[in-house]
Amino acid sequence: MADFHTVARVGEIPEGEGRAFPVAGRMVAVFHVGGEYTAINDFCPHMGASLASGYVENGGVTCPWHAWRFCVKDGTWLDNPNARVKTDAYPVRILGEEIQVQVPERA
Repeated sequence: MADFHTVARVGEIPEGEGRAFPVAGRMVAVFHVGGEYTAINDFCPHMGASLASGYVENGGVTCPWHAWRFCVKDGTWLDNPNARVKTDAYPVRILGEEIQVQVPERA
């Protein structure tokens, strides 16, 4: 079972934005949307841009390099949800004032 890792404190990620954090050997983008924190793989599967630095709107994040859009909750490619293009999503919990993400260790 993967452990939860503290990445930030509540309030450190502004509403409607994301931040990237190293967690268990990978980069994870944590978003604060609608009062909820969610986490997906930070790298766009198209060309590797940081999704945390993308524009967040309507529950999606737009890749800053080529404008591909991904759901901040489950990593689905919003431009073509039926395609197999997707980025990993990770469980998030709030423990006290800590934002924690559960990411499996790399093999």
